[in-house]
Amino acid sequence: MRSLTRRQFGAAAVALGTQARRLRGATSLADTLYQGIQQRKIPAVVGMAASAGKVLYAGAFGTRDPSHIPVTTESIFNIASMTKPVTTVAALQLVEQGKVTLDEPVSRVLPDLAAPQLLDGFDSAGKPILRPAKTPVTLKHLLTHTSGLCYSNWDGEMFRYTASLGPNPSPAAAPVLMFEPGTRWQYGTGVDFAGRLVESLSGMSLEDYFQAKIFRPLEMADTSFIVPQSRFDRLVTGYQRQSDGSLKPNARSLPAVPKHFNGGGGLYSTAGDYVRFMQMILHKGRGILKPKTVEMMEVNQIGSATAGKMKSYDPQTSADVDIQPGASEKWGLGFLINTTPYDGGRSAGSLAWAGLFNTFFWIDPRRSRCAVLLMQFLPFVDPEAIGLLADFERALYNTLS
Repeated sequence: MRSLTRRQFGAAAVALGTQARRLRGATSLADTLYQGIQQRKIPAVVGMAASAGKVLYAGAFGTRDPSHIPVTTESIFNIASMTKPVTTVAALQLVEQGKVTLDEPVSRVLPDLAAPQLLDGFDSAGKPILRPAKTPVTLKHLLTHTSGLCYSNWDGEMFRYTASLGPNPSPAAAPVLMFEPGTRWQYGTGVDFAGRLVESLSGMSLEDYFQAKIFRPLEMADTSFIVPQSRFDRLVTGYQRQSDGSLKPNARSLPAVPKHFNGGGGLYSTAGDYVRFMQMILHKGRGILKPKTVEMMEVNQIGSATAGKMKSYDPQTSADVDIQPGASEKWGLGFLINTTPYDGGRSAGSLAWAGLFNTFFWIDPRRSRCAVLLMQFLPFVDPEAIGLLADFERALYNTLS
């Protein structure tokens, strides 16, 4: 056998060393997830990390449901609000096509937002006082959670307003805003309306639009608002935290086909599919968006406002949200942006968000890395879920160069 030259031997040694480090890294990440769900009593987790060009780690631990069928990296999760970045991409495609602008009033397309009412306090009897909003709602407001359209479980005024309507409220003539559009950040239903805008301008349902314009081009074959019978065996069952600390499984059934597709939530997906979506962002659009559009998504779009801090008014659904305590976070278009690096983790300027059932992702453009961690239980940001997320992130940055 021909002997290796010194240069060839050196190159081979470097390759072997790199492979060994990768193997050690994969083992460390696997141990983190396997031991993590054992210690934290989490039923199942799937984690995946990638560079812009390839998957660096993929692991699945735990069981699909109480039947003890193992989860795999192909298991399907309800990703809830991880739908929002997809809807944002769809809306920005229409901006690129000149069908809508970020700063024009969306009432041209969405008549329900032509004359929204704004909550201006409550009278002595606790009845809400409404007045017309002064500022038109724009697509930028919808995509940055600055529209005044708020979720009741994370906004005190919206919670009180919803409670004041009683158990069977009559349909409102127009959505009620909690503040003048553009004046502050508060997580809410703005992206739901952005999804309706996509449907109106494209003439397609959101499901059909996503499949044609985003999922099929990115080969995201398992992502949809609809779980067909053929994929039901891969669907992970959800759980609910009980007062005694245990997790109770939900009844296992095939999700009904939705009557309407919601841009704010409702997609089902796999870790691998969502990694392909994140790699598209790392590739500055990859034929789905123009690079300049992706650059807009990656920068602060809310000025001096702070994003990402949310007090819960429904502890069964969510704990208080503050994933990076003590730090100021911003919002781009579709993503939360951390202004300071995570200890042992993602760089400053990374992009992230999550889904209600404790599904999480982040994209680190400075390191050309992305990762997703999928669990399936409530409440959102349960301490055990956040603990495992932090452990996974630190292990990832410690082991994958």
